[in-house]
Amino acid sequence: MSIIKFLVSKTFFKQLALAIVAIVVLCFIMLKWLNVSTNHGEFETVPDLKGKSINVAEIELGENNLVMQIQDSANFNPNYPKFSVIEQEPQSGTQVKENRKIYLTLNPSGYRKIEVPDLKERTYRQAKPTLEALGFKVGKLTYENNIAEDMVLRMTYKGKTIEPSDKLEKTSVINLVLGNGKRP
Repeated sequence: MSIIKFLVSKTFFKQLALAIVAIVVLCFIMLKWLNVSTNHGEFETVPDLKGKSINVAEIELGENNLVMQIQDSANFNPNYPKFSVIEQEPQSGTQVKENRKIYLTLNPSGYRKIEVPDLKERTYRQAKPTLEALGFKVGKLTYENNIAEDMVLRMTYKGKTIEPSDKLEKTSVINLVLGNGKRP
């Protein structure tokens, strides 16, 4: 039997029809299985968690069949309470599937501590931008008799002398004792 005779035979068309029916049935079964297993068309709405504590966020996510994943603590934000949510991903109002992880960024308990730089025998003009670049604030300036005018003699924080490599919270106010250019 030649190939051409086989392609136009009754047996070939029966096999072709059976193959097409089998493919259609398998596709139908696969689509129905996907609809059931992926909960097609069923979504949960992500609640707004910004400013809420970890416990409240966990309860709200549990009520919405969502999972909390704490990502990291960011830089301290004084506009939010300590250990509260300051960012979330995905954003509130987003439609997601059940048991989706919601990534939360928490507000730490305070500003992180930064090492105080060595500014002794530097000019005020050098010291001020160095402190501000690190996040410190320059407080009160006091002058003592010293031949070097506007040279940093020492630094104080809350009345106590601080040394280089001491650690203070970011945004701390550091007072400077400078030379006034007069001989002691």
